[in-house]
Amino acid sequence: MSDLLPIHARGVTRRYDGRAVVDQATLTLQPGKITALLGQSGAGKSTLLRLFAGLEPIDAGEIRHGDTTVSTMSKHVPAEERRIGLIFQDFALFPHLNAIDNVGFGLSDQSKSKRRETARHWLDRLGLSHRAKAYPHELSGGEQQRVSIARALAAKPVAILMDEPFSGLDVTLKSAVRSLALAAVAEAGIPALLVSHDASEAMRAADRIAVMKDGVILQEDTPEALYLSPVNMAVARALGSLRSVRRGALPESWRAQLPEADGYCLRPEAVRLDGTGDTALEVIKAQRTSSLIEIELKLTETESLHALAIGPFCPAPGDTVRVSLSPEFAFAQRQTDLSDNSVS
Repeated sequence: MSDLLPIHARGVTRRYDGRAVVDQATLTLQPGKITALLGQSGAGKSTLLRLFAGLEPIDAGEIRHGDTTVSTMSKHVPAEERRIGLIFQDFALFPHLNAIDNVGFGLSDQSKSKRRETARHWLDRLGLSHRAKAYPHELSGGEQQRVSIARALAAKPVAILMDEPFSGLDVTLKSAVRSLALAAVAEAGIPALLVSHDASEAMRAADRIAVMKDGVILQEDTPEALYLSPVNMAVARALGSLRSVRRGALPESWRAQLPEADGYCLRPEAVRLDGTGDTALEVIKAQRTSSLIEIELKLTETESLHALAIGPFCPAPGDTVRVSLSPEFAFAQRQTDLSDNSVS
């Protein structure tokens, strides 16, 4: 198989005990792009990754690397022949090898000097050249994960598949480790898949996002397109918090800006503090969370809105503030969905 080719899944299904945990999934992983597979636990994300990797057979559909078929119902190229790099949450480093030897472990086709040169290159690219002689137990979680990624990239895989690779890291280190690691993955120019349940991570890290639920890929597009134009409420909720409100509860001036519907789901950004805004609402509570102020606003006796603000002014409960609507962050909702008024 040639390098720098896309990997295609077309109508792929995988069943366990008669139940489809991946159901007719179609997804293309493009070279040089990071695709995030986003969904809650049990959505089928890790199973689809395993099908791409060749760790499991498929029950329907096909998977191709470029024009080469690697999985059908009657054909299964084993994982070790696909040259795909796999990165998991548990790092899987050899405890008896130091960092440079862990990275060079799979490079048996190279001379010893070339192997160490390659390993040093990838350790340096991941910011770990100073830790080359450290053993896994001497490394932090973030360092271990970067060694794991360096090892995968050193082998010149045709693709990298990552299953929640940063979920076990300390929150204060996660962002920096993720940025450094995924930049190295992107620069390798190969297709990359990032499985995640964290919408913020997917939005920050990926060129494209596929939202998965109950084994089905609901929508696949750029982060911007998914966030602003979800095909349904399940996709909208997967990308960030929403608040459901009845159409009749909204101010008349806001209803005029929205399409006809039984109700709407509003992102926090839909409601903005605006000194010249057309609507005055009472503040229920307000809390500063670093640069953002999260505000709960009273809409009716039973319904409220969530708003975000930036700046030095944090209103107090009982204050009245003027607000306006940003309709691009409000989505039409069916009557059957209106019972859920929670932030999800």
